[in-house]
Amino acid sequence: MAVTSAGATPVTDPAVTADLHVLVLAGGLSYERDVSLRSGRRVLDALRAVGVEAELRDADVALLPALAADPPDAVVIALHGATGEDGSLRGVLDLCGVPYVGCDARASRLAWDKPSAKAVLRENGIPTPDWVALPHDRFSELGAVAVLDRIVDRLGLPLMVKPTQGGSGLGAAVVRDAAALPAAMVGCFAYDSTALVERYVPGMDVAVSVVDLGDGPRALPPVEIVPRNGVYDYAARYTAGRTTWHAPARLDSAVADTVAEVALAAHTALGLRDLSRVDLIVDADGRPHVLEVNVSPGMTETSLLPLAVQAAGLDFGRVLGSLVSRAAVRRG
Repeated sequence: MAVTSAGATPVTDPAVTADLHVLVLAGGLSYERDVSLRSGRRVLDALRAVGVEAELRDADVALLPALAADPPDAVVIALHGATGEDGSLRGVLDLCGVPYVGCDARASRLAWDKPSAKAVLRENGIPTPDWVALPHDRFSELGAVAVLDRIVDRLGLPLMVKPTQGGSGLGAAVVRDAAALPAAMVGCFAYDSTALVERYVPGMDVAVSVVDLGDGPRALPPVEIVPRNGVYDYAARYTAGRTTWHAPARLDSAVADTVAEVALAAHTALGLRDLSRVDLIVDADGRPHVLEVNVSPGMTETSLLPLAVQAAGLDFGRVLGSLVSRAAVRRG
């Protein structure tokens, strides 16, 4: 399994990172603003702990003048939701000639739109649950009852309903009874104009973080997610005591190898760079199914990428230092 270890990972040169001026972007106006601010503060503290000159800034009207007046050597995007993940901010940073950690605007747009990303995964032979994407307008025009009946006939039960664009479990629901599907759709449409309805695969929730510290992308140890109420929703993600994590996941070595390989394949197929987090379900037969891929993973005290970094025996600040150093080189 391509898993990092302390001895195999390039070490950030303190003399290099000490000369870097890094901007951490956090906040934004999405539903995930509070989580983003928590991620940003943790990234800021970790970078400063390894000697990197870093500052925290929101993505607001003051950002572009600040970039023009004092261009940073690199940007860390700790924004979640559309602002940090739909590619638009990355495109603006490209226009400004400012390098950033993570994939480019095109790959970010692809990963952000779950149906498009799932189509690419399927084309590359990467397992992902069957799905249908349903805009609110089609849902109304074609008749809600008829459409939902057809979805249940085609995909069966249970189902997972979630926004096509979004994160942190907002607007997502597991539907085990057809009578609950309309309410789940309404809840989903509160966060996005298009709902993704996919076949629910029971099994172990696993997240695999992928990082490239200079020797190619590699999978960190998988993190197993055990939410107390059985669903990894917003409260389970960010409320202490709602979820138990196991890092590394309680998988036998052969299954763990397969999970790592699938995560790396997904990262590569979507054209990602530097870091990502691949969310999967491992079914009862040990087969992984990719649910989605996040290009701006959470960095809070309960987030999965920092847990994976720790499980790999690595220092979070030094990993971030390596990533910003690599981004800064792209500026040249």
